[in-house]
Amino acid sequence: MREQRPAPAFHPPRRSALRFWVITAAAIAVVAVTLALGRWQLSRAAQKEALQASIETQQAYPALEMADFLAVEQPLTELHRKVRLRGLWLPTQTLYLDNRQMHGQPGFYVLTPFALEGTTQTLMVQRGWVPRNFTDRTQLPPVDTPAGLVDIEARIEPPPARLLQLGADPPAQPASAAAPLPEKPADVANARIRQNLDLETFRNETGLPLRTDFSLQQVGPASEGLLREWPVPALGIEKHYGYAFQWFGLAALVVILYVWFQLIAPRRRRTG
Repeated sequence: MREQRPAPAFHPPRRSALRFWVITAAAIAVVAVTLALGRWQLSRAAQKEALQASIETQQAYPALEMADFLAVEQPLTELHRKVRLRGLWLPTQTLYLDNRQMHGQPGFYVLTPFALEGTTQTLMVQRGWVPRNFTDRTQLPPVDTPAGLVDIEARIEPPPARLLQLGADPPAQPASAAAPLPEKPADVANARIRQNLDLETFRNETGLPLRTDFSLQQVGPASEGLLREWPVPALGIEKHYGYAFQWFGLAALVVILYVWFQLIAPRRRRTG
């Protein structure tokens, strides 16, 4: 009987070996990058969760009374905390920020400057939300503004968020001007409706001693024709978890494809 010799060992060509190691290095690099991006998204989610917890903690603190509020050197350190203040509304400078939503319905955020009693400070207050008239843009919704000294409860918040804007808003009426706002409804609407509000520009236009580093967001039940169910800050925490899942999934897919095409498939072809 003829002696059978063992089959010679399979030695891939030099070019195949080079291709194998190039693909291996590329796969390792892709997996390392995607894992790093996934961990970064998880860290961003953790940061925003800490920020959300900080906001909730601030909102849970007792409201600052007026004397305590005036004693705070940096009000931004008390962001999202409630305050109780006393002063005068300045209704001739009331503004309506357009294209703001509440419960999914478009309308206006109503903002009125508030002069603090016994001080030279004026604060911009986001008083609430009203629906808009879709058939007549010049018809401003009725809002009751109490005269004389009033007490309000509000939260310290950043200035109103900006929306995409085409063109410039009309200038505000100077606070020292003796002439009243225009009498025609269309002129009144054009003077008061804004897409966005820059507090620094508004202070320069009106001459009011307005604080520009923050605003107030009035809280409480609906009153004076205004709703005050303010939306919670959208931090996008779920978005970061979604991105992390995608990056980790991509890393897993690269590993699976590498194992199949670089290890399992060649072995099956050799033994098939």
